[in-house]
Amino acid sequence: MNVIEQYISKGKAIADTVLLQQQKIEQAAQWFSETILSGGMVHVFGSGHSRIMVEEMWPRYGSFPGFNPIVELSLSFHNLVVGANGQRQAMFLENVPGLADRILRNFDLKETDTALVISSSGCNVVPVEMAEIFQQRKIKVVAVVTSAHLQASTSKRSDGKKLADFADLVLDTGAPAGDSMIYVDGLETPVAPGSTLGGVFIINTIKARLAEILTQQNHPPKVLTAGCIVGIEKATELFEAAYDEHAHRLAKLYEKVGYSSYVSQNKF
Repeated sequence: MNVIEQYISKGKAIADTVLLQQQKIEQAAQWFSETILSGGMVHVFGSGHSRIMVEEMWPRYGSFPGFNPIVELSLSFHNLVVGANGQRQAMFLENVPGLADRILRNFDLKETDTALVISSSGCNVVPVEMAEIFQQRKIKVVAVVTSAHLQASTSKRSDGKKLADFADLVLDTGAPAGDSMIYVDGLETPVAPGSTLGGVFIINTIKARLAEILTQQNHPPKVLTAGCIVGIEKATELFEAAYDEHAHRLAKLYEKVGYSSYVSQNKF
């Protein structure tokens, strides 16, 4: 096979790996449905390129409210690469202990919430501490990792713990250790990562099953839908309604900040 065929073939294998995790995907969708039906939010976090999965969940076409996308620009603003706001700083910051606590201090977390934390290696400090804090608050954590990469990598935490150690459910992207999947003749290092493929499959299979559950419970979600499918007027109506619902759910996360039993200050 040429390199194009190799990548497509490996991508199909990743899809098969996700398909084998149907029971876990079902469990994640059930937990998330309970949160959304209760009026709460599913907190979604990823640093670095795992931010892609956060935005894949919400907001985009084919998605719906119920998710709190926690995108910290200092950890995921990649396009400048070097100089101010460069990649070196982002990679440094995602291993600073205590930053996760400062981020989550902005929200009034509730036990009825759930969380989805994405980290291919599962070894950087901030996503691991995110999951740890969620669990301390009795919030169920679903982790998306690359199992082979996690097992081959060393945790950046002093205690050696990884994201999977603070997850109630772990989903595997199916990518290889190191992520890149293709070796080119004459090139020492591999290219073309695969974790995003697996991550997108996981995100959208959860999303599809979740939409089905919510609809079966007589709470069909307000799905961001293109005008070419439902017409411009209906599409605009859905966008406005979805954004309003998101605002109302988000308002509850801020309403009692500082008055809740938030106890993780100075913990790390």
